[in-house]
Amino acid sequence: MGIEHMKHLKIFIFFCILTFTVSCGQQKKYIEYSVKEGETMRVIAENLDMKTRDLLRLNPGVSRKPDVNTVIVIPNKKKTKTTQNKVEDPIKDIVKEEPTEAEIKETKEKLLEELKKNFVVYEVKKGDTFYSLTRFYNLTQEEMISLNPELSEGLKTGQIIKIKPIKEGDEVEENAIYEDTIDTSISLKVALMLPFKAQNYDSISHEKIFSKSTSLINTVTDFYLGVQIAVDSLRNKGLNIELNVIDTQKNSSQIKSIITQYNLNNNDVIIGPLYSEEATIVASQVNVPVVYPVYSKNQSKFSSSKLIKTSPEKTIFRDELVTYIKDNFKGGNLIVVGDGKMKSNLSSTFIKKSLETDDYISIVHVLKPKDGYIAKEKFLQILKPNTNNWVVLTTNNNIIVEDAINSLISLPDFTNVKVFTYDKAKAFDSVDNLKLAKIGFTYVSDDYVDEASLSTQLFNKQYYKKNNALPSFYATKGFDITYDILMRLASGNKLKETFNQGASFRVESKFDYINKPFGVSENNGLFILQYKEDLTLIRLK
Repeated sequence: MGIEHMKHLKIFIFFCILTFTVSCGQQKKYIEYSVKEGETMRVIAENLDMKTRDLLRLNPGVSRKPDVNTVIVIPNKKKTKTTQNKVEDPIKDIVKEEPTEAEIKETKEKLLEELKKNFVVYEVKKGDTFYSLTRFYNLTQEEMISLNPELSEGLKTGQIIKIKPIKEGDEVEENAIYEDTIDTSISLKVALMLPFKAQNYDSISHEKIFSKSTSLINTVTDFYLGVQIAVDSLRNKGLNIELNVIDTQKNSSQIKSIITQYNLNNNDVIIGPLYSEEATIVASQVNVPVVYPVYSKNQSKFSSSKLIKTSPEKTIFRDELVTYIKDNFKGGNLIVVGDGKMKSNLSSTFIKKSLETDDYISIVHVLKPKDGYIAKEKFLQILKPNTNNWVVLTTNNNIIVEDAINSLISLPDFTNVKVFTYDKAKAFDSVDNLKLAKIGFTYVSDDYVDEASLSTQLFNKQYYKKNNALPSFYATKGFDITYDILMRLASGNKLKETFNQGASFRVESKFDYINKPFGVSENNGLFILQYKEDLTLIRLK
């Protein structure tokens, strides 16, 4: 057997193991066959007196119309006769030639161990689509098919596919995608607790929700409209849902009487209240999950195991940025810029120490303002031409942020500068997007809207049809939280049990819950986003 012939055989053996449809330990029962001009898999199967699907199973990487000279595998028998390239007297009962389940399992486990040394891999589950996989792993369908040519025929349950190569030094995380399943035999009761009549702002609620440009009542209304779309969508999928809307009135003084008035334990889940102190009171009085739907600076004090935080803590944002820099920085200069105040100083010190534990990072420079600003010369003393110069801002001070960015964009073009932050607050909103794009501004976010995605387009269409307007940020958040929580409950499993079954992506949110059986469960789902030169956002992670 020639060298080239052996190469083809080895290639076949790999794909044979990869899809686990035949046993590589049974190879003597099969022979190679070179496809001739005009032959299709159906024609070859007919010549072999076998079903086309069985021949395709033997050759999972081959299309129905293979190119001429494509080497495939066909059943072998000692008394096979060949006339005009047609194989006579074939093996008619392929099923008997297939390996046992134990052999398949053993082969699969061995292959996975080998594949995981070089690739991030994933086993296709029922209901998976190219859209769900590409969104979860942040890659294109073309990139996926280039690594797995057999996917040109579509996804098949049970396939083991390669997601991306593992680079030397990479730490591979075990990722899991939550599989949406609905048990239509069950019914769900949901209590939605929102302050529809509230007029005053709450200093502990989400900064965006209580901004001066948006009244709380409008925010609550938009959130509620998003909840309605989520409930309608799930009802259309066959799920029976009873939605009980409870107005928590103006302030927390009403919450205790509301708990007395409504039997909240009759619900499968409670979404709300909006205020952190109210959520704490409710969680202490009920035996069902209480989903806190916004961010509060006080949520870090939550202790009840009934509470579920949908917004990640700000420290998680910071940790996510540090991890991203460690994974992607391969030499150059790192500068942390703060404002000299205690909160910023603590973050700067944490980031510096964390980054300096990485093998590629020997020193992290820290700059603080003098007389209220950081002189451009301070940057020039550290930044070097023709190398990576990454700057991390740990401040939301408008003057310092704008001053630092203006200094950095005025540097020579050969100075490769990128600016990062883990907390994109109002200070960055006031900076011209052209400036942010020039420095490749990169930040951590708990929301990412891909207007071209199927889920976004469908939600926008549903929302517009019902409300004659496009959804606001708060409407989308109401939809995402409600749809995800109810979809998990629709499986028939306990809510916290589903948190161990993987992360989910909805319209603009990622839900990757950390399940704490005897503590607060919290969402750690975040994105790393970057401004491109055309002012669009690209998701890096």
